[in-house]
Amino acid sequence: MRTIQVQTPQNVTVEYEIGGIGDRILAALIDYLVLFVWGVVCFGVGAVLLRTASISKAGNSLTVFLIAFLVGIPWVFYHLLSEIFLNGQSIGKRARDLKVIRLDGTQPGLGDYFLRWLLRLIDISLMSGAVAVITILINGKGQRLGDLAAGTTVVRVKASTRLDETIMLPDANYQVVFPQAASLTPEDITLIRQLFQQGMQRQNYLLINEVANKVKSIAGIRTDLQDEPFLRTVLRDYAHLLNQV
Repeated sequence: MRTIQVQTPQNVTVEYEIGGIGDRILAALIDYLVLFVWGVVCFGVGAVLLRTASISKAGNSLTVFLIAFLVGIPWVFYHLLSEIFLNGQSIGKRARDLKVIRLDGTQPGLGDYFLRWLLRLIDISLMSGAVAVITILINGKGQRLGDLAAGTTVVRVKASTRLDETIMLPDANYQVVFPQAASLTPEDITLIRQLFQQGMQRQNYLLINEVANKVKSIAGIRTDLQDEPFLRTVLRDYAHLLNQV
C-alpha cells in the first residue's frame, strides 16, 4: 500500500493512501460502462422514434444529429463535469472510493479539473491509457500527466461518516466547555473531524496530538484534557453552539 503525505494550509500533515492502478482502471471501466449504457439508451430511443414517427427527411436528419449530440457530448465532457460537480469523483471513482485532491490536501479548482481533462487526450485516449499507467507507476505519487500539470493526485477515501456517528451530539441541556470553539470556521471543523477520525481509525495518536495542539493554538484554548476527549469536546461544543444560532 503506497501512501502520500500532504501538508494542509493549517500546517497539519495528513497521510492518504494513493489510489492503486487496479482500482483506477476498474473505476475507468465503470465510467465507460455508464457512457456505453447511456449511448445504447439514446440510440435505442432514437431508433424507435425514426421507425414510428411520421417526420420528413429533414426531420430524420435532425433526429439523427440530436442523437449523435446526446451521445457524443457526455463522452467528451463526462470526466470534467463529473469531477467538478461530484467533488473530485466520477461514478467509477465513487464506486471504488477514489477521489481527486490537490497535493496540499485541498479541493481542486476548476482550472485543476480542466487541466486533468485536457491532458486525458495524451494520458488515456492515446495508446489506450498506456501513458497514464506508465506515468503513475514511475511517478510515486499516483499522478498521471494531467495530475502533474494540475498539482493533483488520486487517493483512496473512506465512505463519508456523519459527525453524529462518531461524536455523540449534545442534548438541549448540554453545557459548553470551550466557548472558543465558536471561533472555528466550518472548514476548520470539517478538517478536524476528518483528521480525528483518520487518527482514531489508524491509531495514529501523533496525528491526534498534532491536531489537538493546532486547535488549541487557533482557538486560544488552554486545557489539561487529553487529546482525544479534548477534540471530542470541541466538536460537541461547536455542534451545540451551531444549533443555538
